[in-house]
Amino acid sequence: MIDFNKVSVKYRDEEDEKNCSLKDFDLHIKDGSFVFVVGKSGAGKSTIIRSLLRETEVVSGSIVVDGEDISKIKNSKLPYYRRKVGVVFQDYKLIETKTVYENVAFAMQAVMADKKEIRPRVEEVLEMVGLSKMADKFPGKISGGEQQRVAIARAIVNKPKILICDEPTGNLDERTGDEIMKILLKINEEGTTVIIATHDSAMVNNTRQRVIVIKKGELIDDITNGVYRLNEYDEDISD
Repeated sequence: MIDFNKVSVKYRDEEDEKNCSLKDFDLHIKDGSFVFVVGKSGAGKSTIIRSLLRETEVVSGSIVVDGEDISKIKNSKLPYYRRKVGVVFQDYKLIETKTVYENVAFAMQAVMADKKEIRPRVEEVLEMVGLSKMADKFPGKISGGEQQRVAIARAIVNKPKILICDEPTGNLDERTGDEIMKILLKINEEGTTVIIATHDSAMVNNTRQRVIVIKKGELIDDITNGVYRLNEYDEDISD
């Protein structure tokens, strides 16, 4: 369970309280959910992600993840919390000098996983994302869609409870984006909570999952089996 309870987040350059990145923000996400977060640039989507990763501080309110208020976690304990959360970025963030296999294995090595567990688990997730035959290739030798699959494999290799995706199809064509979405849906079906911040209307409309609409740091709509309807709100919210 993820609970944002009256959360306000303000960056240093936001002197006016009316311009907080999040303002008295409430959001409740059940375990195993699949949620899209949509809104114009600057609406607060990235702040939600940064807040869940504890990369920004909460001014007021609480964010409870799996029964724990993450705003109160000591910095020394943050690495243990972040193991519960996998992240997929738009720009992949792969290590160019490491192979596909090594990029994914590195995530397990970083959390001191048992060496005996690394190879079978990496092979398992590469099979899941359809990259078993590319394990020895370097990121620069594979397509953007394949690089995003590597990023997804890396994000889920430690079996996180939550997978956060920030514009996962932003740099991909529609067909490749559809393939990425099928992978994310499969991951969700296995019990992982998936949260996607996106502008990709086709992805949202084809998937028909829960849609959260953010405007100026506030939740203005919450639609079950929703579609991308930003044009139905005032003109300030659409890109």
